[in-house]
Amino acid sequence: MPSTSTSQERRTTNAIHYKYSYIVQNAEYGSDGAIVLLHDLPAGAFAWENVMPQLVGLKRAVYAIDMLGYGNSDHPWPADTSTWGQADGLALLFKNLNLKNIILVGHGVGGGVAQILATRLYHEQVAALVLVDTIAYLHAFSENWPLPEMAKRQDFDAPKEASLEEVIHDLRNTLGSGVVKVKEFANVIDKYIEPWNSEVGKEVLYQHIRLLIPSYTNAVSTDLAVFQKPVLIIWGEKDQQMPIKIAERLHREIAHSKLAVIHNAGHLIPFDAPEAVASEIKSFVEAL
Repeated sequence: MPSTSTSQERRTTNAIHYKYSYIVQNAEYGSDGAIVLLHDLPAGAFAWENVMPQLVGLKRAVYAIDMLGYGNSDHPWPADTSTWGQADGLALLFKNLNLKNIILVGHGVGGGVAQILATRLYHEQVAALVLVDTIAYLHAFSENWPLPEMAKRQDFDAPKEASLEEVIHDLRNTLGSGVVKVKEFANVIDKYIEPWNSEVGKEVLYQHIRLLIPSYTNAVSTDLAVFQKPVLIIWGEKDQQMPIKIAERLHREIAHSKLAVIHNAGHLIPFDAPEAVASEIKSFVEAL
């Protein structure tokens, strides 16, 4: 019988011509029924590091994936790293990994990608969907997070108008607004900033921002009303970036969904409240 201890391993697998990096926990439970975690901008698989160990009791493999242009995955530029581009590549990655009947969990931008996978590109193999403080409908990004004046930064020439030093300064000043535990976040903020701290990193970050297209998000969020599989919506009560009204609309339009509002947690809820996030996911999965 598989051990109930936590075993994590960093692996890489190719999809199309890109290298994807991911952390897999308890791979011995197999790819059927695995939990797949997708992160927000500007994070990576590391954002789930305090949530993953608490999911061991479910006796399922857990995959936390660095999406394209994040973490240890390839950082192509120029490339399509929109939510649709991400979902297209991940659908092929999931197929290569033989992931079936998955519990798909998406946070922020990762939630937008998860919606596309669940409703369009990987629908048959998604058993249930968990949306965590997700982008949705026409709310594809927050105006002042993770950088100020996000709409202006979507201009094609925007990277030329801001020095690397200015961008890193802005990231350092704004990311703290995504958490309640501001002092504790100061100890890990460099994990969120360091990938972008080069000229190429800055270009890739701006590419991600430029491709946060509201119509792409709205096109699939409205599909969730007819999504016939279990849906859990988790939201931070104090999320300043993705208003609680988005969670309430998702819950209202997805008739069979469950909404869990986590008290004293901001947008980066896997950091602020990893125990609560894991507890909600565990209860949801155990009831399937």
